[in-house]
Amino acid sequence: MAIRLGLDAKLYRNTASGGAPTWDLVGNVRDVTLNLETGEADVTTRGNAGWRATVGTLKDASIEFEMVWDTGDADFTAFKDAFFNGTSIELAVMDGDIATTGAQGLRAVCRIINFTRSEALEEAITVSVTAKPTYSASPPSWLVTT
Repeated sequence: MAIRLGLDAKLYRNTASGGAPTWDLVGNVRDVTLNLETGEADVTTRGNAGWRATVGTLKDASIEFEMVWDTGDADFTAFKDAFFNGTSIELAVMDGDIATTGAQGLRAVCRIINFTRSEALEEAITVSVTAKPTYSASPPSWLVTT
């Protein structure tokens, strides 16, 4: 069993084109959450002997994370600009170094749909970011590096 710790997981941003990605490690990030779920359709019939039957439909994903508010950080600026300009950004949420064989995670072209600033009295200013897959020639995929 290969246990992975959250501190070893990585968030990457593609700084090149989708066909030939250049993965930039986003270092100014903490507490990343990758939400994966599917919609459902009821396919219950009388043949189910009183049991409800369900099948999965459309998959849904969101990537939520927090960054320190650092206007000198290129990744921070990329996420801020993507939010305010309504542009796409390709991300890879990996369980380890993307260059290491066997690392895996979601790769998706996303839109930043939440960029909320928090100003706690005794903490650094932070921003909570939410990214969701968007319309793209490359649909989301589960990436396993080889």
